[in-house]
Amino acid sequence: MMTASPTERARTAGQAGPDLPLAVDLDGTLVKTDLLVEGLFVLIRRNPLFLAAMLLWLLRGRAYAKKQVTGRARLVAEALPYHQGLLSYLKEERDLGRMLVLATGSDEQAARQVAEHLQIFDEVLASDGTDNLSCRRKRDLLVARFGERGFDYAGRGRRDLPVWSSARGAVVVNATPGLSRRIGEICEIRRTFEAAGGPLVASLRALRPHQWLKNLLVFVPLLVGGPLEAGALARALAAFLAFSLGASGLYLVNDLIDLPADRRHPHKRERPFASGLLSPLFGVAGSPVLIALAFLAGLLLPPAFLVFLAVYCALNLAYSLRLKEIALLDVIVLAGLYTLRIMAGSAAISIRPSAWLLAFSTFLFVSLALVKRYGELVTMRIVEGRGAHIRGYEDDDRELLASMGTGSGYLAVLVLVIYISTGMAEIHYTRHYLVWLTCPALFYWVSYVWLTAHRGGMFDDPLVFTLRDRVSRATIILAAALVLLAR
Repeated sequence: MMTASPTERARTAGQAGPDLPLAVDLDGTLVKTDLLVEGLFVLIRRNPLFLAAMLLWLLRGRAYAKKQVTGRARLVAEALPYHQGLLSYLKEERDLGRMLVLATGSDEQAARQVAEHLQIFDEVLASDGTDNLSCRRKRDLLVARFGERGFDYAGRGRRDLPVWSSARGAVVVNATPGLSRRIGEICEIRRTFEAAGGPLVASLRALRPHQWLKNLLVFVPLLVGGPLEAGALARALAAFLAFSLGASGLYLVNDLIDLPADRRHPHKRERPFASGLLSPLFGVAGSPVLIALAFLAGLLLPPAFLVFLAVYCALNLAYSLRLKEIALLDVIVLAGLYTLRIMAGSAAISIRPSAWLLAFSTFLFVSLALVKRYGELVTMRIVEGRGAHIRGYEDDDRELLASMGTGSGYLAVLVLVIYISTGMAEIHYTRHYLVWLTCPALFYWVSYVWLTAHRGGMFDDPLVFTLRDRVSRATIILAAALVLLAR
């Protein structure tokens, strides 16, 4: 059988008219995400044992696994990140009387929920728990339904090439130039839709490098009592690198687990996974790599550091999976994660952290964890009104959080005052009287942070806010300079 040239195929397609059905892929095309991966992380958050169950389901086939995940994970079709350019085009074609078919490898339950929400599809073809509508299976089904070259197809990747090989025309979503050329060799490209923003930028955003600022806490032991020498500084830098890599890997997991909640948040819905700028598969692949690199960097440091890094990773994962939903326990865990950085920094330079430092940091970080929850409640109240809630907290809890948070912050100042007044500062600081000046600076800063949150200005993590805010930055630099001068 002779194969028609691209020119002949284009001519034939042009003669066919615009009235042939348009089949549309779902994952990565109509929606900028993978519904199976999202559903799996919803289940993992509910119970981590679902990960083992997924492996058992896969033994019975991908279609069966999709059916089990979709049946257990609630899909909110209206909250999915749709490709708005493609969706507008589909609505225009629908208004012109064109038949639209949703043809997807996702489970039929999820596909029908999307179709019901959009109200533009005449037919749904999807995996049914027995047959997995993979690309070749999808092609065979479309050909049987509409005939060879009897339909157009909207897709986005190399896995869709078999379908395009039997289609009259292609609607291409987010394809690379090389893939577009390949598609053009087998059928006519009728429309293309490009991604808003490059994957590299989205990948960097997902790693949250701005959150690495929190890992500067590993330098605190060096600042307040460690040996100011090149070797100690190099070890502190290695600790900073290890925590930054590990934190980025854990942020990927956290964002995948938090997808449903992030999509209803006015700011977090712009995160790469929630907005669909980045495939969930990036998080699945990238997280273990980054965490492994973190422990490789930790091998350069004393064994005690690796213990603290492992505890940090385990506690962070437990926080993402469950502990963040338990009111008050979540802020204690957050404060513990901050304090663990200081303890790891001490282990990196082989000194024992002061009990005074740990007490001071615990009270201070509890205050910051509470202001984070307070700020989130203020933000969600703008969206949901008086019925706003965030994790284990309700809108009516705001004033209680504020009183506990300010009190904890002032207790941190009190610990510092007692430390100085008992003569401990004279042992470690040559000009110990300068340390007294840090007390009013810290008192002012705690009050300033809570006042900002009360006025609705706390949109970031408090430590990130501190390093971005001009007043906070000046206050912290002044306090650090006083401590260094006192030594």
